[in-house]
Amino acid sequence: MGRRCWRRRALAAACLSAALLLLGAAIRALLPVWLVKMRQPVRTPQCEVPAPGRHVPDFTCMNSSNPLTDPFTRRDMPENFLPRATKPGLSSKSSSPLCPPSARAHESGNKALGSGWLGGKKRSPLQMLYDLDQGSSSALAEVHRQRRNMLRRACSRHTRRQRLLQPEDLRHVLVDDAHGLLYCYVPKVACTNWKRVLLALRSPGAADPQAIPAHQAHAPGRLPSLADFSPAEINRRLRAYLTFLFVREPFERLASAYRNKFARPYSAAFQRLYGTRIVRRLRPRPHPDALARGHDVRFAEFLAYLLDPRTRRDEPFNEHWERAHALCHPCRLRYDIVGKFETLAEDAAFVLGLVGAPGLRFPAPPPRAKAATAQDQAMRLFQDISPFYQRRLFDLYKMDFLLFNYSAPSYLRLH
Repeated sequence: MGRRCWRRRALAAACLSAALLLLGAAIRALLPVWLVKMRQPVRTPQCEVPAPGRHVPDFTCMNSSNPLTDPFTRRDMPENFLPRATKPGLSSKSSSPLCPPSARAHESGNKALGSGWLGGKKRSPLQMLYDLDQGSSSALAEVHRQRRNMLRRACSRHTRRQRLLQPEDLRHVLVDDAHGLLYCYVPKVACTNWKRVLLALRSPGAADPQAIPAHQAHAPGRLPSLADFSPAEINRRLRAYLTFLFVREPFERLASAYRNKFARPYSAAFQRLYGTRIVRRLRPRPHPDALARGHDVRFAEFLAYLLDPRTRRDEPFNEHWERAHALCHPCRLRYDIVGKFETLAEDAAFVLGLVGAPGLRFPAPPPRAKAATAQDQAMRLFQDISPFYQRRLFDLYKMDFLLFNYSAPSYLRLH
């Protein structure tokens, strides 16, 4: 009797469940279509998900077909992409931003960044570039658009996910708030003259850049660095300012750094700092004078120093031979203009045209540059370097070749 009652109850429960399922299906079928759609999750636009071996930067979506959409909202990076400083025992709500205290002096005077153009009184350099990019009437604007596209594709193809940038990583990015410019300087790529131009733009009447001594152009504090600002102020400038850098064929830049720092008598202080270190480490039985002065470093010794694992393990590369991508982070920051040393006059005039200073002339290269091309000078230096070390050096600077679309020099024996 008990078993028969249990079976009846189970059957009744099964029938009730089936009836409820049928009732629910009928109700859903009668609901309006729009009510069903309201229950579906809303998908927010996302950056491209990288395939294995590819990289999309953490705070910049670089997969759009046109890097310049709206001149102010085209940089789709979140606020505070740079985290605040945290120390053991220090709350993340600390009021101290990740920047030196001196940065607050910059912030207090920058509530009206680029007040002339940001207030709508005139077009900013970024807006001017946006207009040219939309109009396609400028051949040089098309060249720079193609360079931007090639850089983005190379970044996606050749870089992997890296750490978030810290403000100190932006030390080489100089700021001109008055004109809305961010310039990442790479030593041995006309950076002295670009610093002169930025100083001239800041002076009333746009002084002659060539009249500014080199030591003044390089004096600390003359030009503010992006690293001196808070994360919020950094993001603000990255979104609204024209960002540019100039690059050079890597081995020609390396040869120029060697000639300038180790083969010229006026670089005695630099030779004592680095030349003595190279001689002490790499030269067997060095002369006491070379140990004291470091004035006769050979090019092969310089390259061996760069390839020595101890060099980068002990401290970062000096900026004069550090790779351009490590100084300016072109796969992490979006650059609007990628100028090249090989087309310096045209590219510099293009930037100054966007700034609205066509009367300001970029300093011409010194006359001795015409006596022998940079390529010939580099070729003479590398001709005595063995293929083994040429290959290792090319691997060290390979990312600069790939990102900035430079071919391996024809004088190298890489195979």
